[in-house]
Amino acid sequence: MARDAAEEIRGTAHGTAPVPLSVLDLVTVGAGRTATDALRTSVDIARLAEHRGYHRYWVAEHHSMPGVASSSPAVILAHLAAHTDRIRLGSGGVMLPNHAPLVIAEQFGTLEAMAPGRVDLGLGRAPGTDGATAAALRRTDRLNEGADDFPQQLAELIRFLDDDFPDGHPYRRIHAVPGPVQATSPGGVQSAHRPPVWLLGSSGFSARLAGTLGLPFAFAHHFSAQNTVPALDLYRESFRPSAVLDAPYALIGVSALATDDEKEARRQVLAAALNMVRLRTGRPGLVPTPEEAEAYDFSPMEEEFVRSWNANVIHGTADEVRAGLDDLHKRTGADELMLTANAHGGDVRLRSYELIADAYGLPTPA
Repeated sequence: MARDAAEEIRGTAHGTAPVPLSVLDLVTVGAGRTATDALRTSVDIARLAEHRGYHRYWVAEHHSMPGVASSSPAVILAHLAAHTDRIRLGSGGVMLPNHAPLVIAEQFGTLEAMAPGRVDLGLGRAPGTDGATAAALRRTDRLNEGADDFPQQLAELIRFLDDDFPDGHPYRRIHAVPGPVQATSPGGVQSAHRPPVWLLGSSGFSARLAGTLGLPFAFAHHFSAQNTVPALDLYRESFRPSAVLDAPYALIGVSALATDDEKEARRQVLAAALNMVRLRTGRPGLVPTPEEAEAYDFSPMEEEFVRSWNANVIHGTADEVRAGLDDLHKRTGADELMLTANAHGGDVRLRSYELIADAYGLPTPA
């Protein structure tokens, strides 16, 4: 890459935040709302995040989930690039086994051309959906094969991004465009720069692979909290310096929701938890309203799930959320905290990021 990749990966903490703060957007769609509403909220949050000093803004790939309108990260990122100027934009992540590596190299080469020097390519090996949908995406029912081939798919993708297949390779004369080949073509004035690659994970597999390759690592603490510390330890132990990083760099995704009063926070996270209950029991739908969640008759098993799920959601007033984030940082040593606010209404999510920014004294717009 033409510029120092580590400079793009490592963020800067602002205000009193212990580490850089970032945003993970699932583009959630609440009951009574549309995907258009959700995408407009994403633009509003991205603009707020940029103005208040959040470091990066990622969207995640999910499929066949009515309450999550982020099936096409590259499309959403192009939309966000048109409405922002400075904040880093990226995928958290693209599920690589669902796609041909060349397609991803082309998509993110295009994004890099749209927003030079501020695009991240986060990659995961899970399908981001159920098995039947994954089979439809991949046109095969041999799903384990895709996950097992992830290191090979990753290596191929990086070769396309760098345009450096060796002589004799069957893809030697195939180029991802936009990409580095344009800089080396006669009359070429294109930048040879390409987005930094991150590995995402919720277990030890990607942690070890990211460490071995010297890549930055993002861990899904927001839905795999029990594995966070072991995975980060494995990443750091496995890390080998590379042309990308000379030392480990790990961020964690965190469910965090701040509201103006504690009671409202409890109402909102109950609705988000009901949405997860329905998803985990094969009944995915739009994110319910707090009123619907309060009226819902939870079974004892569902109540236990809600307690367990919400134990890992940092929620309450801005001061309570700040204290929870500070404690989480101390326990994990994460280099960056990426916050995801799950709630029915876009206004609630937007307000949460604003309150957290205020609690840490992040910059305010001129």
